[in-house]
Amino acid sequence: MTLAAGILAVLLALIFLALGTAKILAVQPMRELAAEAGFSVAAYRRIGLLEAAGAIGLLIGLIVPLIGTLAGAGLLLLLGGAVVVHLRKGDGPRRYAPAVVCGLLVAAYLTLHLVAAR
Repeated sequence: MTLAAGILAVLLALIFLALGTAKILAVQPMRELAAEAGFSVAAYRRIGLLEAAGAIGLLIGLIVPLIGTLAGAGLLLLLGGAVVVHLRKGDGPRRYAPAVVCGLLVAAYLTLHLVAAR
């Protein structure tokens, strides 16, 4: 694994652990976001669990590359779903930009990660 891929893995893990934990704990801002997106709090908690699992997978991927690849792919699918939800709701770029930026970071991680695995 390259240094850049390792740095991205840790950065993304921190981001998704924070977001996932906030969703799992159902803090008030996350409850509001869940309602705006049309999700129940329980469904949003499950999304948080997926985010936290992906974050842990990225960290494990520092040692076991296949786990990192699978975690990155899972997070990319999750972020794609977030963008679709925002677009279906008619949200503007300000609302879906964080998912797009995180998606680009995960894609960059996967690219660096897979190139280093060759």
